[in-house]
Amino acid sequence: MINTPYKQLKNGANQLHPGLQLLIFGSLFIGVLFICNGALIGIYGIKGIMDIANLSPSTPHLNNALWVMQLVGTTLPIFVAPVFFARVIVNDEHDYLKPTIRFHWVLLALVFLVMFMSNPAIELLSNINEKMKLPPYLKGLEDWMKDSENSAQKITEVMLQMKTVWNMLLDVLLIGLLTAIVEEFMFRGVIQTIFVRWTKSVHAAVWITAILFSAFHMEFYGFLPRVLLGVLFGYFVAWSGSIWPAVWAHFLNNASDVVVTYLSQHKLISLDVNNEHVFNYIGYSISIATILVLMFFYHKVALQKATIPDDDGEELD
Repeated sequence: MINTPYKQLKNGANQLHPGLQLLIFGSLFIGVLFICNGALIGIYGIKGIMDIANLSPSTPHLNNALWVMQLVGTTLPIFVAPVFFARVIVNDEHDYLKPTIRFHWVLLALVFLVMFMSNPAIELLSNINEKMKLPPYLKGLEDWMKDSENSAQKITEVMLQMKTVWNMLLDVLLIGLLTAIVEEFMFRGVIQTIFVRWTKSVHAAVWITAILFSAFHMEFYGFLPRVLLGVLFGYFVAWSGSIWPAVWAHFLNNASDVVVTYLSQHKLISLDVNNEHVFNYIGYSISIATILVLMFFYHKVALQKATIPDDDGEELD
């Protein structure tokens, strides 16, 4: 895997230092986050927000309230901040959001195979992550992280109570597609582009962004698997020049979790969705080797497509 620089780095369209860009974007995101969550406080009040977060049985329409909090308090800021930054602050939507559809369709098939074959590797990293312990003097922090993750897990379980197929399809759209789009715009779009410009290295940008992506979810015991996903998503974008292969991968990951949860809830499958010991070391080895091979072919196909001139006689990203 060679270091393939973004073509758009040569255009010089934006003169802001990448460090300043990151500072502006971070401030913008925090500002939008405060505005959106302030609106939620205005709707529910502080006590209402606490009751919803604590899954209080007295909260009317609890499930709907949780979704409103998720969409307004988290999803909307993640969407608004990168789009506003790309269109208004740097005025460079093409480079920072990468909405182009000029990539070979074979890449989507390769993404599907990579995501399918990544399950054993993700399980391996989950098991390693589960055994990681913080030093004794950070026990308070570790206990807080466990409590936070348990609380988040309970909220997720309530939100993913799917009584009908239509409930499942709605969750697939909201958790699978919508979340994939907004998070990829923010991380593989804006943030990864900023770090490519800053470090002058696609590899460094992909890994830094993947670590930030995982840390953003604030799930210590899912940190390593999410870093792997972030790395895969990052290379999907870096090598294709388009955000959509990563959105497709992100969608596959999230939507499959929703579908498996639905099937498990309705006893249509016997798989325990919380079982982290499905595969063995042979499966882990095959998974890792296959991912590397598939990523090699993804890179090769992406480079071949990049040499095809577009209608203006220029090489495609």
